[in-house]
Amino acid sequence: MTEPDKGEEERELKARLERLSSALDSKRSDSEGSQDKVGSDVVRTGQAMSLGFRVLAEFVSGVAVGSLIGWQLDIWMGTEPFGLIVFLFLGTIAGFWNVYRIAMRTTSR
Repeated sequence: MTEPDKGEEERELKARLERLSSALDSKRSDSEGSQDKVGSDVVRTGQAMSLGFRVLAEFVSGVAVGSLIGWQLDIWMGTEPFGLIVFLFLGTIAGFWNVYRIAMRTTSR
């Protein structure tokens, strides 16, 4: 077998290096694009969780404030448990109304 000359061998190595470099560059650009996608997914997930916690807090606070007002009125007026029942109902309605307002503001964007 004949041994190829050094010039031909260097050209083959340079061509191989160019192919590997271009393949590496294309893989890097693909991975950067997927990292951007993952980053935007994380942001969207965080925004959704934030909205969910806000909705939960609005609803629970409406019910809690209504029940506390009713309980305190029952103590002051001696009308147990009617004030608690009425204001618990009103607090629940207020909680649902707050959730509805948040949902309508979100969908109008």
